[in-house]
Amino acid sequence: MHQAARLQFDRIANEYASWRAVPEKQRSPAPAWWWGPAMEGLDDAEAMAPELCRLLELPAASSWGAAAELLMTALAGQTSLGWPDEFPKRLQADPA
Repeated sequence: MHQAARLQFDRIANEYASWRAVPEKQRSPAPAWWWGPAMEGLDDAEAMAPELCRLLELPAASSWGAAAELLMTALAGQTSLGWPDEFPKRLQADPA
């Protein structure tokens, strides 16, 4: 995988941790900007750094491909994508 895609994964790992910290019913759909890096990393068998594995909730020494599969799973089955301003938590309707 290209070094630029790995840098994106660093950012995405932090986003993923923030997203997973939100209770599922309040969580926004997985963001579409994860799609490209996930597709690029699917075939990469090289191990990731332990910190990235931890942020992505993967076992230590997991591959970049495993991280890509995790992101693809988060995106799978969604019928709509959230808006960037609704990430990582859905906006609540104003009760007024």
